[in-house]
Amino acid sequence: MIQISEAEAVVMDVLWGQAPRSAEEVVAALAGRNWAEATIKTLLNRLLTKGAISAERDGRRYLYHPLLQRQAWVAEQSQDFLGRVFEGRVAPLVAHFSQHGQLSAQDIAELKALIQALAEPGEGP
Repeated sequence: MIQISEAEAVVMDVLWGQAPRSAEEVVAALAGRNWAEATIKTLLNRLLTKGAISAERDGRRYLYHPLLQRQAWVAEQSQDFLGRVFEGRVAPLVAHFSQHGQLSAQDIAELKALIQALAEPGEGP
């Protein structure tokens, strides 16, 4: 799996949201972060080097496309986090959030529905 930093993930979010995008469009999308244009272009170049994105020439500019799929990245990050922090188990993660009051009523209802669907033979989420 391609390892990307938190800052690179922010740039990937822009491209996952809409692609292709030019460097200028990515810079504009990240204007609220107060990052220098050079910083964003450096992040784009790092992502290119890592193979997370591709670039195709469009006149005098390049258009960037994500190669790394968001779903695959989220799955990898989730597994890594669970492994490092909760020994690969989901129940202690949910218990942690429950004990710290971070589960809303909607979260609890969704978890109950998921558990019910998993418990019923032949059915899944």
